[in-house]
Amino acid sequence: MLSVLIVIPILGAILVGFFPGNIPAEKLRKVTLAIAVSIIIWTVQIAVKFDLNNPSWQFQETFAWIPQLGLNYNLGVDGLSLPLLALNSLLTFIAVYGYGNNIERPRLYYPLILLVNAGVAGAFISANLLLFVLFYELELIPIYLLIAIWGSEKRGYAATKFLIYTAVSGILILAGFLGITWLSNSPSFDYNLISTESLPLITKLILLTILLVGFGIKIPLVPLHTWLPDAYVESSPPVTILLGGILAKLGTYGLLRFCLGLFPQTWEIVAPGMAIIGTISVLYGALAAIAQQDIKRMVAYSSIGHMGYILVAAAANTPLSLVGAIAQMVAHGLILAILFHLVGVVETKVGTRELSVLNGLMSPVRGLPFTSALLIMGGMASAGIPGMVGFAAEFLVFQGSFSTFPIPTLLCIIASGLTAVYFVILLNRTCFGRLDNNTAYYPKVIWSERAPALVLAVAILFLGIQPTWLVRWTEETSNFLVLKSQIEIQSISQYLK
Repeated sequence: MLSVLIVIPILGAILVGFFPGNIPAEKLRKVTLAIAVSIIIWTVQIAVKFDLNNPSWQFQETFAWIPQLGLNYNLGVDGLSLPLLALNSLLTFIAVYGYGNNIERPRLYYPLILLVNAGVAGAFISANLLLFVLFYELELIPIYLLIAIWGSEKRGYAATKFLIYTAVSGILILAGFLGITWLSNSPSFDYNLISTESLPLITKLILLTILLVGFGIKIPLVPLHTWLPDAYVESSPPVTILLGGILAKLGTYGLLRFCLGLFPQTWEIVAPGMAIIGTISVLYGALAAIAQQDIKRMVAYSSIGHMGYILVAAAANTPLSLVGAIAQMVAHGLILAILFHLVGVVETKVGTRELSVLNGLMSPVRGLPFTSALLIMGGMASAGIPGMVGFAAEFLVFQGSFSTFPIPTLLCIIASGLTAVYFVILLNRTCFGRLDNNTAYYPKVIWSERAPALVLAVAILFLGIQPTWLVRWTEETSNFLVLKSQIEIQSISQYLK
């Protein structure tokens, strides 16, 4: 079942890109939407058949690919990867639907979107370390082209910066995986066959640090974040949704799957440092967002802060904090997607993203009242207002992390209040006030421009009111990761005694 999630978008990309004849852009878009819908339907089928009581890999597919290198085609899904697969499928549909029919070079644009989907899905279901790296790198070139071709004025600089940072991230992750496998004398790169218990402590610390830096670039964490503002701001709204909504989750997913999963004992040593770095990222992201005048850049910096919550939760390594970390990945993806989509709508209709120029968009006659209302809802969700998915995820993170790291958790709670500050600034200056009678004659927002935000808003509200629909998929896997850590730590302690 899992291979279909890779095959469908790849075959779809080939079909859309190389089908003979001169096909109108609207028809290419409809075909790509049909492919995106089929991916969603298949993901739902997997979720329906998923055993909630089984914490390990399910629907595994394994066969030897290049056995001399230890590279096997080994796929599996568990409670850590399934919610992210669903998020990937949904945001791919939003990215395709949200651009409309005016896209230039649709023969290239839509296949690149589908290839990104295939690469991300493949990474989330890879149960072989080398296979993960292959899929991790697969999305690099498509995203680079999506930024460089369809981005804004400084797109070349932003795309090149993204390419360099992500390439370094991939090299570090590959080096870490090679070191783990070779030094532990594992027979292959299959995840379940690798054990780091026999390695010296200093070796494990070095390998873990390499992986932390590699995945930290992708998240990104301060001070490895400098590629993010440029890439997010210069990308078109659909590409920004993919970048922030799902690609950044490859970093946090790798943090839990490979750093915590393969180094449970060593993780306890680095966890305090990780909690401090996560807290710094949260505070820096909030303070930097407050200082911005470009609303898209403000949302971009807010992303750095909200990803820091995940690191604090992972560092705490309690059952509740890990459930919160996974929930925060999904919540962050949904909230960031609706904010970037609405910012794109505002820029298209008004022609600017500057806070000093925007005002009065809530005006029911000449403004953008519906867009403004959804923007207010997105800001409330990001600020952690109860009844929305952001509150549920952050509450789980804070509740699960407080017992282990009380001071970093309290600082993160303070930063959550700062989130409300910069969104109040954004919404007050953008949505309220009086419109300029000479310039405020904006085009109407049509239904197709509203639909993606409505879908995301429904998901944000539904999962906020019924958070069990989100956390139920992850509880057993989170408990298993924590239990594995505790068992291995106890065995090491008994050995030392």
